[in-house]
Amino acid sequence: MMLLPAGFDPGICAPEPPGTPAYWFGTVGNRVLVQAGDRLPRGHASPFPAGGDGEPLYLGSLAGSACFAVAMAQAPPGYTALGLREAFGRLPDELCAVAGVALQLLDWVRTHRYCGVCAAPMERAPEDRAMRCPACGHGCYPRVAPAVMVRVLRGSEILLARSPHFPEGMYSVLAGFVEPGETLEQTIHREVLEEVGVEVDNLRYLASQSWPFPHSLMIAFDAEYRRGEIRVDGQEIQDAGWFTPQRLPRLPGRISIARYLIDDYLTRFTE
Repeated sequence: MMLLPAGFDPGICAPEPPGTPAYWFGTVGNRVLVQAGDRLPRGHASPFPAGGDGEPLYLGSLAGSACFAVAMAQAPPGYTALGLREAFGRLPDELCAVAGVALQLLDWVRTHRYCGVCAAPMERAPEDRAMRCPACGHGCYPRVAPAVMVRVLRGSEILLARSPHFPEGMYSVLAGFVEPGETLEQTIHREVLEEVGVEVDNLRYLASQSWPFPHSLMIAFDAEYRRGEIRVDGQEIQDAGWFTPQRLPRLPGRISIARYLIDDYLTRFTE
């Protein structure tokens, strides 16, 4: 599961000058740029040519080394653009996690170039993680969209479902975004009932994970089956069923908290 390392210290103002060579997270769209051998560039100055989509964005420091993000229109010579899922397992875990921060923040800067109140060009706030309008003073902070994920158990069985956008044959635990005015618990009850027609009980918080696709926060719970027969909605969910450790479908990749929940279930019921 992709988690920020303990050695990462988020920051707004870059050190002047940086002490050790900095990490440079170049991006093209939602991909991160790596050199041959899946190496992330390091240095005191940006290794990327001028003409990108903006000034380098300071992210913080990793084990004492400054981290910067730079948006590029295309990959420069000598670089390969990797999707974050593809980078997981190829880059060290701590760099992959910081790359997720870089992609989230650069997407936020890109989508807040103009003020939503008066349409004037926005500017980065010098001492705060915000985009501010110099004309009317309106400010925008990085977006975080909370979503719940729930592992529903019925005895030794786990409820897994398939969404139309999943890779062929893949099933996962249920998830859904929190609506305005809802608590996390209300979201779980609503989503499970809407998507598979089942009622749950005994909710218990398990873990959370930043999910930079593009800016979600996944909040995971355990739940027990209460009543109801599976009845999929046919839109968000194509198929769902009760599975045992001995009979499982294709599962999500290990980058996700969904896989963490399933692996933890397997540990509990295969010992």
